Amino acid sequence: MNSELQGLARIPFLTYGFRPFFLGGAIWSLCAMPLWIAIVTGKLAVATSYGAVSWHAHEFLFGYVGAIIAGFLLTAVPGWAKRPPISGSTLLALFALWVAGRAALLLIDRIGLVPAAIIDSLFLLALAAMVFRELIAGKDRRNLKVALLVLLLAFANIAFHLEILVSGAADDALRATIAILVMLISLIGGRITPTFTRNWLVKRQSGGLPRPFGRYDQVTLAAGAVAAALWVVLPHGTVTGWAMLTAGLLYAARLARWSGARTWREPLVLVLHVGYAFLPLGFLLIGVSVLAPQALPASGALHAWTAGAIGTMTLAVMTRASLGHTGRPLAASVATRAIYCAVVPAALIRIAAPLAGSWSMVLLEIAAVAWTVAFAGFVAFYGPILLRPRL
Repeated sequence: MNSELQGLARIPFLTYGFRPFFLGGAIWSLCAMPLWIAIVTGKLAVATSYGAVSWHAHEFLFGYVGAIIAGFLLTAVPGWAKRPPISGSTLLALFALWVAGRAALLLIDRIGLVPAAIIDSLFLLALAAMVFRELIAGKDRRNLKVALLVLLLAFANIAFHLEILVSGAADDALRATIAILVMLISLIGGRITPTFTRNWLVKRQSGGLPRPFGRYDQVTLAAGAVAAALWVVLPHGTVTGWAMLTAGLLYAARLARWSGARTWREPLVLVLHVGYAFLPLGFLLIGVSVLAPQALPASGALHAWTAGAIGTMTLAVMTRASLGHTGRPLAASVATRAIYCAVVPAALIRIAAPLAGSWSMVLLEIAAVAWTVAFAGFVAFYGPILLRPRL
């Protein structure tokens, strides 16, 4: 390790991946949401060659979520693989790639779609390569499936750009991307939610512990993977609708096995259950939207996964990891509770917006405000924590 790397690694902001990527992702999320509202209402012209809806979907699924996945994995993988964390100049270079991707998509009308796509694609490819390298070097084969999902996400990002270039819309790549993220949350959220719940209940010597991972969980994950795959290739198929409903019921029963109701006294744990609950809700609502599209628009159903599961679970992980890895007590402050109380209603309102008729745009704007408040709260309260040394 050279002296320059040692110097950069001593900067608190560059000691662990969660610091730059959680803060950067939150800042981008709170900026991108009002920017999207300004674009969709015609008040601002940005990324017109990419399309307003496609830009919105890309910048949240690959921009925001990509940053949070990076922050989580670059912090978790050292523990999984028993390796030193990626820090210093290497971490800074990876973060710079992510920032370059956001700038490229903002300036796509000036620099062109192909150059912007190339710049943006580099980040997830580099992240996947780093995760694979660390897991292989640490001989951690158990978590290689997580690295594989990151690589699939990188390929989905490339496919997203290619589909925009060829047809002007990325419908197929969008579904594939969401399916990958749903499986990531199913795997990682399905690991940390019952684990943290068990730890909290054991400390309080409370009974009714979460059921350990077993055959039922394997069947549920397999059913979810099949339903998601069918949705990608047969989005309007009857078999897809029934597969979605089946997976939704299995996921709901899986969540019920984790004793979430017993954690109401600790929001840091309870929010994980709330976030995970949007997974079965998404399966069920998408199943209904496939079988009865006239009763439930696909947009609202889809946002049970995106705004609900992804938005809530990422904030739940960001707040908990930021506290734990900086030496702060694992307890939800008033600010943390306010963050949760903003993001969950934002998701619920966004799900309901397509059903509101002439009020749809009003609800969409209310949801956007609540979302922005949640992430502004994270930046205001957790930003200083992420910039300071560990206690």
